[in-house]
Amino acid sequence: MQISELKPAMNEVKLTAKIVELKEPREVMTKFGTATTLIEATLEDESGTIKLTLWGKQAEGLEEGSEVEINGGFTKEFRDELQLGLGKKGSIKAV
Repeated sequence: MQISELKPAMNEVKLTAKIVELKEPREVMTKFGTATTLIEATLEDESGTIKLTLWGKQAEGLEEGSEVEINGGFTKEFRDELQLGLGKKGSIKAV
């Protein structure tokens, strides 16, 4: 699957893309009242770019410029922008 094929409310997204931006981790409060780490990344393939949201330890070992494989991702619209996320069963790994 390519980034240009992604639409809101998709599940079980699988794609390979390059991390072109990896922001610094920041502490946020979840809607459940617990503190966790949020890391935002921008992924790019030949068809486009998308923002990826990673929580907790999901971004460990990832670097800007790395090619990654996403399995079990999901899409959502946040502030009128399509974004990609990983659920509890989702995974990301450098390839």
